[in-house]
Amino acid sequence: MATEARLKAEPRSGRGKGASRKLRASGRVPAVVYGRGENTRSVTINAHELSRLLSRVHVENTVIELEIAGEGSLKALVREIQTHAFRDAVLHVDFYQIHAGESVTVSVPLRFIGAAPGVKAGGMLQHAMDEIEIRCLPDAIPESLEVDISGLEIGDSVHVSQISLPQGVESLEDADRSVCSVLPPTVVKEEVPEVAAETRVEPEVISRRKEEGEES
Repeated sequence: MATEARLKAEPRSGRGKGASRKLRASGRVPAVVYGRGENTRSVTINAHELSRLLSRVHVENTVIELEIAGEGSLKALVREIQTHAFRDAVLHVDFYQIHAGESVTVSVPLRFIGAAPGVKAGGMLQHAMDEIEIRCLPDAIPESLEVDISGLEIGDSVHVSQISLPQGVESLEDADRSVCSVLPPTVVKEEVPEVAAETRVEPEVISRRKEEGEES
């Protein structure tokens, strides 16, 4: 099952860049909550609490219990996070409210298990994917999906179709897409410098014209 987390939020009334800058300066992050059949609500989140959450979970498939002051709690998924271009700071968050019985689309991380014989033989394991997109009910979201590489020899690959999915979980990726493969070892051909052909040096013949009157 996916990790669940809890965040507290407060209703937000101010709009515009100026109001958002003031919120961030006070340690709050502006956010919105929306969902199918729901009115979009503007809220704020404690920046420190949000940072702690983002550092310990895979936010794309974490169901968040969002407690909105004066309104009660709801379950939501993070749909978008806007970050500062130069600083480690979150500028805005979009939450998608979910309901029991409503399927959702999420990205789930892949966990590679086992030791590939091909790697022991000198090959290199190349990861083509670190996560896959799936669709399922909120209470069926897996925390991660295992990819067994223990049978991979050099030249072998694992494809999406070979990943075991829990009941009720549907992959939205191309079944033939490669997840990982063991590449042959790279052979570096040592370049041998060409030996320059010996240059035959002809002896320099110096002829000296006898000057007039010079003795032989």
